[in-house]
Amino acid sequence: MSIFNQKSKFRVKTEVRKIREPAEPKAPKPVARDAPAKAVRASSLQPPSGGSARSTPRASPIPPHVRAERKPSASPDRTTTASTSPPPARKRRAPTTSARASPAAFLSDSEPGSDDDDDWRERLDPSKRRKRSRTVEDPDRRLRHPRMWSGKGEDKKPNIVHAADVASLKDKCQPVMNLGRDEVGVELRYPGSKYMERYELVWGKDKIDGALDIMKVVRFVASTYLTDEQAKPFLDQDTGIYRRLEKSKNTQDGRGFKKALEEYNERLLALQEQGVIARNIDTMHGIPPELVEFILDQVYDRTVAPKVDLLTKYENGTDNVYGELLHPFVTDIFDRTKLSSDKVFVDLGSGAGSVTLQAALERGCESWGCEVMENACNLADAQKKEFAERCRLWGIKPGPAYLERGDFRKNERTLEALKRADVVLVNNQAFTAQLNDNLVNMFLDLKVGCKIVSLKTFVHDNKIAENDVASTILEVEHLTYPEGYVSWTGAGGTFCISTRK
Repeated sequence: MSIFNQKSKFRVKTEVRKIREPAEPKAPKPVARDAPAKAVRASSLQPPSGGSARSTPRASPIPPHVRAERKPSASPDRTTTASTSPPPARKRRAPTTSARASPAAFLSDSEPGSDDDDDWRERLDPSKRRKRSRTVEDPDRRLRHPRMWSGKGEDKKPNIVHAADVASLKDKCQPVMNLGRDEVGVELRYPGSKYMERYELVWGKDKIDGALDIMKVVRFVASTYLTDEQAKPFLDQDTGIYRRLEKSKNTQDGRGFKKALEEYNERLLALQEQGVIARNIDTMHGIPPELVEFILDQVYDRTVAPKVDLLTKYENGTDNVYGELLHPFVTDIFDRTKLSSDKVFVDLGSGAGSVTLQAALERGCESWGCEVMENACNLADAQKKEFAERCRLWGIKPGPAYLERGDFRKNERTLEALKRADVVLVNNQAFTAQLNDNLVNMFLDLKVGCKIVSLKTFVHDNKIAENDVASTILEVEHLTYPEGYVSWTGAGGTFCISTRK
């Protein structure tokens, strides 16, 4: 037991004082958009009895910005939920309202010169940001996408779903920043292509916030793809493009916002043509989790969010219930199981495919998912297509991702992948005893050392050891996860990591 978990032998008299705490200002009500967490779904084989869906390890305290952004109510990937009514499907995640966001998320709604302006400056400083990065470096991983446009020659136009395709005046959205209806159209450049994405600077409930999305892209491009010196024109605390975008947004200056965006597009194009972006990517061996989350959010918001209601359609009393693990939880799983680019990841009951895609992008590994629910499979196909195109837009090469349809107990390609798997994720929260036994028999084919992440243990104390196959082949570690890590509840919970003996 860790010495930090032991009770002190000394008793210290404590003095109790009343302290009047200043009331916190009310944060603006976030738009109903749930974190694009990870699509976790208990295969359609799970019965709707117990309550949650699949989830994964990590007991580290959740950062405040995660709690602020991820309300368990809205969420769209599958996990099993044990209620008689479906959990609210995740829509779009609400933008961060906390002034102190995550290391990479230093968007602030404060006005220039406000009390937290100095804190904003510190968060924006590129060198300080890099020191706080939680990027996992993988020396064997090569990040540059083979079809990335490096500034010369032709470039194939990406077949993406543009932001303007799902959030526009046609979708009953309203112009923002005092722009006229004929002024809302803009374009945004990415580091991996000479083609740009179309946006409209509008606002609508559960729709992409075009201005905020653009600002995040500018920030991630400058802080991830450029050196501190190269990033100065973009991230300088006083005159940088990002700061100008933020000031324009806060002061409702739409024309100023568009002018700063045009300069960003021009500067990034110049860096692309000089080969700077390509050379910098060649020196990278990992992607910040915050950027991974943002890219997956972009994919989700353009493919799943407009049709999220399809994930709540299921028959009462069946095994088909949906829920999901949020991005930080999934990253914790990868950290705990030491998932890297030379390993194989399998998600049994992969829902709309978010976790499978996160493994391929964040760790660059061979990633498999298998799902039986038809609607979830259709959305997974849409996500995979958009994911492939958007990775090229960002210039990043993910690991190979495979999303299979059908019962994972019978799907031949999934069963073959399991034999090579290093990490297996399965949400057995509401599985029947029969299905859990089926899984244990499948685990007989796993290689020694394979890690199985589940919400419930496969080894039970009330079984006779000599007749319990699970206890003979699995070594189980019981863990807890903190609040705000899953979509179906704000409370924490338990999970297990089992190792194949």
